[in-house]
Amino acid sequence: MSQVFMNLLVNAAHAIEDRGIITVRSWEEDGNVCVSVADTGQGIPEANLSRIFEPFFTTKEAGKGTGLGLSITYDIVKKHNGEITVRSEPGKGSEVIVRIPVVVEV
Repeated sequence: MSQVFMNLLVNAAHAIEDRGIITVRSWEEDGNVCVSVADTGQGIPEANLSRIFEPFFTTKEAGKGTGLGLSITYDIVKKHNGEITVRSEPGKGSEVIVRIPVVVEV
């Protein structure tokens, strides 16, 4: 899970061009641990939202990114039986929410 949050924090930082805010929140909801990473960056155009978890999809210039960070993040979250959702508004920022089921060991 550390890879998940590192990828989300790096992406949030890259989305901010000059100065901005990254907010990390956590809570429990309906048997899930939830973590939100939100930024006040440039946001994601609606046309790209459906593709951000695709392997090798990137909007960065050549040599600046592989397009694997969010794909790897998605796979890790799914392997933990979780889900990941994204809300974004161009010019205002994005929020990524990771939900992982709480596992109680007996």
